[in-house]
Amino acid sequence: MITITPTASQRLQAIMTEKNIDTHVLRVFVSGGGCSGLNYGMTFSELPEATDQIFETAGLKVVIDPTSYRYLVGAEIDYVDSLMGGGFRIENPNAVQTCSCGSSFKTAAGEQGQSCSC
Repeated sequence: MITITPTASQRLQAIMTEKNIDTHVLRVFVSGGGCSGLNYGMTFSELPEATDQIFETAGLKVVIDPTSYRYLVGAEIDYVDSLMGGGFRIENPNAVQTCSCGSSFKTAAGEQGQSCSC
């Protein structure tokens, strides 16, 4: 399971309200590529897929596909707002290397990434 901080939950719920998609679920996923080998992604979906892991945290229904789930177990999603700009950050205990921008990572068994262009 992953966790979502109260700050991230409030921001995600505000986005859902702005877009009038209050009944959607938050899909969190991992895809190949990025500076460190794997990229994080988040989107909103109308319905979960049959094979998704489904759970609720911080007032949100979250879905993760089985492949992504093994990379994200124990991760925490936060929202950081600073003078340099705001954005979602994922703290992942499974990552052994993270890109300086925080959007890609590598696990102990992960493939090699390309040079960082952050």
